[in-house]
Amino acid sequence: MSHPTTRAIRTFTVVSAVAALTLAGCSAADSSSDETETTADGLTPVSLQLQWFNQGQFSGYIAARDKGFYEDAGLDVEILEGGVDIVPQTALANDQVDFAIAWVPKALASREQGATITDVAQIYQRSGTLQVAFAESGITTAADLAGTNVGSWGFGNEFELFAGMAQADLDPASDVTLVQQQFDMNALLSGDIDAAQAMTYNEYAQLLEAENPATGELYTPDDFSVVDWNDEGTAMLQDAIWANTERLTTDPAYEATTVAFVKASLQGWIYCRDNAEECRDMVVAAGSQLGASHQLWQVNEVNKLVWPSPDGIGMIDQDAWDQTVDIAMTAVNDQGSTVITAAPDDYAFTNEYVTQALDELEAEGLDTTGTGFTPLSVDLEAGGE
Repeated sequence: MSHPTTRAIRTFTVVSAVAALTLAGCSAADSSSDETETTADGLTPVSLQLQWFNQGQFSGYIAARDKGFYEDAGLDVEILEGGVDIVPQTALANDQVDFAIAWVPKALASREQGATITDVAQIYQRSGTLQVAFAESGITTAADLAGTNVGSWGFGNEFELFAGMAQADLDPASDVTLVQQQFDMNALLSGDIDAAQAMTYNEYAQLLEAENPATGELYTPDDFSVVDWNDEGTAMLQDAIWANTERLTTDPAYEATTVAFVKASLQGWIYCRDNAEECRDMVVAAGSQLGASHQLWQVNEVNKLVWPSPDGIGMIDQDAWDQTVDIAMTAVNDQGSTVITAAPDDYAFTNEYVTQALDELEAEGLDTTGTGFTPLSVDLEAGGE
C-alpha cells in the first residue's frame, strides 16, 4: 500500500467532502485555519479521547502530560477518559476532540460507515487479547475450544477469537457454545464459561488478584492456560493514535500539531518503558479505578505490547496492517457479520507524521526502538491493591 501524501489526501478530500461533512456535523472549513488558537501561555490546546478510564493502558499519554513533554512541544493537552457510552473514533470524526485512541478494527468499521479518520501512529505493535481457561481444561489452542462454553465480549472485540476458530475449522454457531461475557472474569471463576476473553494487561491480572478457594492463596499463572492470538496468527492491531483526516488535509496548523502531539506522546511511552514504577504512580494519581500493583502490572504488560518496536515506536508495519485488514474482511462472527466489507482506502493510515516525530526524537538522542527492553517481574496483590 502506498502511503498517502498530504497532496493526495487533499485531492481525495474534495471528492469525499459531502459525505464527510454530513458525518462531522461541522464543516471542515470551520475547523480549517492556518492560524492556531493558543492559551494564555501560548500553548496550542489539544484534546485526546481515551478508549477507557485512566489506567496503565494509557500511561504514555499520562506521562507525556505529567512530565511536561506536551508542554515542551507547545501543547496544552486535555486527556478525556472513556466509558461505556463513548466511542473515541466517533468523537474524533465529529470534531468533538482533536485526537483519539482506538483499536484498528473498530476504527476501520467506523471509517467504512463514513468516519474520515486516519491512523497516524500505531503504538501497540502486537495484540494483548487472550482466551483464558483453567489449566485442567486442556484448552491451549483455538482447536481445543470445540465443545466448550466460550466467553465473548462482543462489541467488535471478538474477531480475533472468531478468526482463530475459523482457522481451526470450528463453526462458532455449532462447534462451541458462545456466552456473552461481561468485562470481567467472574464467569470463568464461577465455572459458567470454560474460556474467557481477557487482556494481558487487565482482566488476566484480575484472575491473579483473586483468591483460589482451594488454597486460600491468590491464583498463579500455573492455574491457567491461555490461547494467545499472536501465536495463533489471528492477532489484530489495537491501540493507535487516530487523527481527523479532513483536518489533516485542510489545516496546516493541525498537521504541525499532529507531529508535535505524536512526538510528545511517543516520548511519554519511551519514558514509561524506562520508568515503569513512576508511570504506575502517575496513573494511580490520575484516578485509576484499580490499585497500585494492578497498574504496575498493566504498565509492564503494555510495555510488552509496544517494545521492542524494530522500526521505531508508532510506525505502522505493513504486514501487521494487512493481516488486520484481511481478518476484518473475512472473519465472520456468530451473527454472520465481518468487521468491514471492503478493503479500506489508502487514507486509513499514514506513516508521514510519525516518521517526522521519530526523526526529531532520534536527533535528540532518544532510543525509539527499545531493542534492549526487558520487562519487570511484577507481584500482584489481592484485588490489585
